[in-house]
Amino acid sequence: MTTLELLQKAKQASRSLAMAGTDTKNRALLAMADSLVAAVSEILAANQADLDAARGTVPDVMLDRLALTRQRIADMAEGIRQVAALPDPVGRVLRSHTLDNGLLVEKIAVSMGVVAIIYESRPNVTSDAAALAVKSGSACVLRGGKEAFRSNQAVVEALRRGLQGQGLDLDWVSLVQDTSRDSARQLMTASGLVDLLIPRGGAGLIRSCVENATVPCIQTGTGICHIYVDAAADQEKALNILENAKTSRPSVCNAAEVCLVHKDIAAEFLPRLRHRLVDQREEKGLAPVQLRLDERAAAIIPGQPAGEKDFDTEFLDYILAVAVVDSVQQAVEHIARHSTGHSEAIVTADQKAAAYFTAAVDSAAVYVNASTRFTDGGQFGLGCEMGISTQKLHARGPMGLEELTSYKYVVRGDGQIR
Repeated sequence: MTTLELLQKAKQASRSLAMAGTDTKNRALLAMADSLVAAVSEILAANQADLDAARGTVPDVMLDRLALTRQRIADMAEGIRQVAALPDPVGRVLRSHTLDNGLLVEKIAVSMGVVAIIYESRPNVTSDAAALAVKSGSACVLRGGKEAFRSNQAVVEALRRGLQGQGLDLDWVSLVQDTSRDSARQLMTASGLVDLLIPRGGAGLIRSCVENATVPCIQTGTGICHIYVDAAADQEKALNILENAKTSRPSVCNAAEVCLVHKDIAAEFLPRLRHRLVDQREEKGLAPVQLRLDERAAAIIPGQPAGEKDFDTEFLDYILAVAVVDSVQQAVEHIARHSTGHSEAIVTADQKAAAYFTAAVDSAAVYVNASTRFTDGGQFGLGCEMGISTQKLHARGPMGLEELTSYKYVVRGDGQIR
C-alpha cells in the first residue's frame, strides 16, 4: 500500500474512532496490550534481525535505543494498560458560560483526527504512540526508521490483531511501509489528510520537518540538558544526580549533556566528579564518561579540552561538557545561550538560588535537586508519551493525552438571532 493510500484509509478510519466511546477505546487498548505480549517471540525475532543489520553501522550506545527485551515488551504492554486506565480526554467541557442573550457556550475537547509520527530507532515509540492516539480518539500513522522496520512491523501487526479481535477498524493504527525520505516528505505535506505531525529523533529530522512541513508540526526531542551544581549544593547528592542523568541511558533526549559548577566549590567538586564518572566506572568495567572541559575546569582536573561546538552538541553518548561559572545568574545565561529548551536542573540547598533558577530558565522542564531523566510521560504520570515538545505553542514538555486533543465550541440556543 502506498503512503497516500494508507493516509486516505487512516482519514476514513479516524471518523469512527472520533465517535468511539470510552469503553470501546479502552477495550481496544487492553486487547492491543494482550496481543503485544502474545507476540513477544515474533517481535524479539524481528528485533534481533534489526540489531544484526545495525551492528557495526551505528555506535553501540545507539543499539540500546533499538534493542527490545521481554521486559521492555512487557513494559510497552503495561504502558498501554496505563493509558487505558487514564480518564478519557475527549468530550470534556473545558469551559462553559451563558451569555446575556441566553446562549450556552461550551468549549469541548475533541480528537485531532489523524496524527502522523516520524521517529527513529526506538520501537517502543510504536506502541506508546498508538496507545495515546487511540485513547485520544485519533488514528495514527507511524513512520519509523529503516533500522527498526522489522521490529516496528511486528509490533504494529500485533496491535492490529488486537483491534481485529475486538471487531474494530485496523486502520486506527498503521505503519508506513516506505522508509525512504520520500515517505517522510509525503507525511510533511499531506494537507487535508494529516492533522498533526510529530517528529521524534535527532536535530536533522526535527529541522527537516519544521522547514518542510505544510501540515501542523510540533518540535520535539533534541535535548542539550544542563545540570548546574550551585555553591550551596549537597555534593554527594549532586554526584548521584549527575551519574544518573548522564550514564543511566545516555542515548536518550533527557540525558544530561552539560555540567556547570559554581567556582566556589569547583576545586573540591570537580575531582570528585571525575572520580565518580571516570575512575570508578573504569574500576567497575563500565564505560567511563569523557569529560570535555572549558579552560577553568581544565585547570582543575585532567580531561579533553572542550571544542567550539561541545556546549551546543547533543552527544547521546558517554560524553559530558563541563564548565565553571561564577554565579547562578551566569549559569542561567549559559543555559540561555546553549540550551534546546528541553530539561535543566539545579542542585542547591539555597532556596533563593533555586527560585531564581526555576523562574529564569526557559525550558519545558526545570528541576530542583533531581535528575533530568524524569522528563518522560510515564514518569510524569501520563501513562506514556507521544514525544517531548520543546516549543511553546499548543504543547510543551511530555505530550500525553490532553496534548493530543484540540477543542471546538458547542453553542446551545433557543432561537436566538443576531
